[in-house]
Amino acid sequence: EKERFDPSQFQESIVQGLDQSGSDLEAVAKFLDTSGAKLDYRRYAETLFDILVAGGMLGGTLSEDMTCTDFCVFKAQEDMETMQAYAQVFNKLIRRYKYLEKGFEEEIKKLLLFLKGFTEAERNKLAMLTGILLANGNLSASILSSLFNENLVKEACFAVKLFKSWLSDKDINSVAGSLRKVGMDNRLLELFPANKRSSEHFTKYFDDAGLKELSDFAKNQQSIGARKELQKEIEDQMSQGDSLKDIIAYTREEMKKSNISEQTMVGLIWSSVMSSVEWNKKEELVAEQAIKHLKQYSPLLKAFTSQGYSELTLLLKIQEYCYDNIHFMKAFQKIVVLLYKADVLSEEAILKWYNDAHSSKGKSVFVDQMKTFVEWLKNAEEDSLKHPEIYWASIIQSLGVSVSFVPLKETDTETIPDDNNYNPAADYIDTMTPI
Repeated sequence: EKERFDPSQFQESIVQGLDQSGSDLEAVAKFLDTSGAKLDYRRYAETLFDILVAGGMLGGTLSEDMTCTDFCVFKAQEDMETMQAYAQVFNKLIRRYKYLEKGFEEEIKKLLLFLKGFTEAERNKLAMLTGILLANGNLSASILSSLFNENLVKEACFAVKLFKSWLSDKDINSVAGSLRKVGMDNRLLELFPANKRSSEHFTKYFDDAGLKELSDFAKNQQSIGARKELQKEIEDQMSQGDSLKDIIAYTREEMKKSNISEQTMVGLIWSSVMSSVEWNKKEELVAEQAIKHLKQYSPLLKAFTSQGYSELTLLLKIQEYCYDNIHFMKAFQKIVVLLYKADVLSEEAILKWYNDAHSSKGKSVFVDQMKTFVEWLKNAEEDSLKHPEIYWASIIQSLGVSVSFVPLKETDTETIPDDNNYNPAADYIDTMTPI
């Protein structure tokens, strides 16, 4: 009974049991399983984990006035096989006594803060063990926050061994998912002190350590962070009423500075444009609102669609947006036609999207919406050659003006160029009036 409430007696009981079990970790696991019935694991969880890891109670360094054991993580062999065996001991213990789960995470966080008090060999074993436990799902990646401490280590040696251990069992996508879940995916540079906290230093350090997949992930996260900041800045410029000329100049400069492709940039600009306004919730009104808004910012989109791939990227962004925002489902065709008239989207890009470059999101709805317009596009070139005056009149009228035709005089026919670049609309330009 005394062992349940006396910390010194608790430690002696655990140490004695570990010494009797020796290096047989199966026996250790059985001892810990049965001891939970008579020892107060809930009250002395920290002491229990201190002993299993370091051999005795820790207080910044190992307490010398207490009974200790040599059968612990820090006194074990420094190899992955041994650390995996110890990981199984912790796994079985926590599965048997679920209430120890939180205490175990707190213990690991504490140990990571004590790194300077351990030997290099002890740090290596702790790094390997932590990586294995992360891979097994026994720990949350939130424990890594203890490593983001200026006073810990000057370099990320511990982190290298930890991630190598983690990635030996899981791929980078799994590791990234765990980091993202707890908001650690954008904080990896904090593994270094402030004077070395750069993307270049991180990349070189982890590349040299054989962890290129991790450095590539960190680089990508930095890029995503920079894009989010850029998008917010563009939105702020729009809300402040900055001129499109200034916004375009700023965006081009940032695009060059951050080495962002035009395809990526036009997607970012589309998101900025659509996030800069509060949309009407009524489907019948939102299309009109969208056309008015996009007409204002079409020059901004046009400035970043000089390539066919950029136009296709924009079309896919529009499709995705209209699919994700149900009030825009019927506005897709109107938006595409507007941007076609504004010379943001070309005939070739629209036909490519229609034929085979659309995404699966709302495919049947959007392709059906575009059917009539696409048929018109396919026939437009033939009509422009056979009946140029009718073709150009339809184009002019689609832009919002009426046309009255003035027949050419017989003597004027000699001035008509005999080539396909002839534009009959020029002969009627003076007679156009707004509709």
